[in-house]
Amino acid sequence: MTTLDTTGPTITEEAIPVWNGKMTVRVKVAGAGTPLLYLHPAAGLAWDPFLSRLAEHYTVYAPEFPGTSAGDPYAIHTVDHLSDVVLIYEELVRTLGLTKPVVIGQSFGGMLAAELSSAFPDLASKVVLLDPIGLWRNDLPIANWIATPPDQLPGLLFHDPGGPAAQSMLAMPDDPDIAAAATAAMVWAFGSTGKFAWPIPDRGLRNRLHRLTAPVLLVWGREDRLVPVGYVEDWQDALADSRAVVIDDCGHIPQVEKLDETLSAVSEFLGKDCS
Repeated sequence: MTTLDTTGPTITEEAIPVWNGKMTVRVKVAGAGTPLLYLHPAAGLAWDPFLSRLAEHYTVYAPEFPGTSAGDPYAIHTVDHLSDVVLIYEELVRTLGLTKPVVIGQSFGGMLAAELSSAFPDLASKVVLLDPIGLWRNDLPIANWIATPPDQLPGLLFHDPGGPAAQSMLAMPDDPDIAAAATAAMVWAFGSTGKFAWPIPDRGLRNRLHRLTAPVLLVWGREDRLVPVGYVEDWQDALADSRAVVIDDCGHIPQVEKLDETLSAVSEFLGKDCS
């Protein structure tokens, strides 16, 4: 994915060696103030207006999942187990010197945020999960985004795939060579993250969620076609301290399709007006 917000804050990049020096994680950083860790969805990191608005009040740290960084696709071969991914991210947080960051994760990043905060209950001050994957019900299957043809992805991700938010996010460069490279990067990112999510995106997280003791906000699009809104109840049943906000006329990516409503919910939960 490409950077979407060209008018936002100055974004710097840090290269953090982890996993006994076997891997380097690239982290985009912007803003000032209380640390906030953002974990991106399966397609990779896109710096969007949601992150820019958060960076007005927080120092946002947005790591790129191994294998999704430009020029370093084979980093994903260094790690084979989800438990190791969780340890790598905890090591990253310590190496960055982050103390009690707010942790926000979207979709695949939501699952990772929940896993990280369950494994290390003292790590996060608060957790925000935006339409997270990670749980599974046979009567409410999660769509396989990896197997979805590219031309059908907009309809899977957005309530209004023809709307300006969707078109902005999914727009491809006019240059066919650049567009092809962007598509290849997205496919590789799907593979890198999908390594820890399929054939069924459930690695027993439900059994660990009781360890997540930080307050949790769930934000969900009511019309999410990838992870149905019925999962909200499952998450709340498993979490010790949670609240949920369901946004109408919204699909799987609320911070893009319904930015103002998402920021309002997050601001109220964090006690800081990011809207």
